[in-house]
Amino acid sequence: MGSPPIHLDLDRAKGLSVTWADGTNSFYPVAHLRRWSPSAEARLLREQLQANPLAVLPSSSTPPEGLRADDLELVGGYAVRITFSDGHRTGLYSWDWLRQIDPAKDPDR
Repeated sequence: MGSPPIHLDLDRAKGLSVTWADGTNSFYPVAHLRRWSPSAEARLLREQLQANPLAVLPSSSTPPEGLRADDLELVGGYAVRITFSDGHRTGLYSWDWLRQIDPAKDPDR
């Protein structure tokens, strides 16, 4: 299990800023966090898209430019839960997962 950040700052319209204990700063745009949700349904969708890039995406009532992160909740000492304006809130973003999906480490994510 990864070490926890020393600071979290959620801008509901823009994204999540994280300051890690090693001094690294990470920024996760709201759409990026939603796309890389660790929930079972989001993982399945990513797997389907990887297997078939022409798969039809499920429709969303919230366009990506209107997507917001409405709430951030600390879960134990190991993760956060983010509630999005499209109603999604089932993924727990562990510290390890946030490190893995850091957009600065892999711009294609």
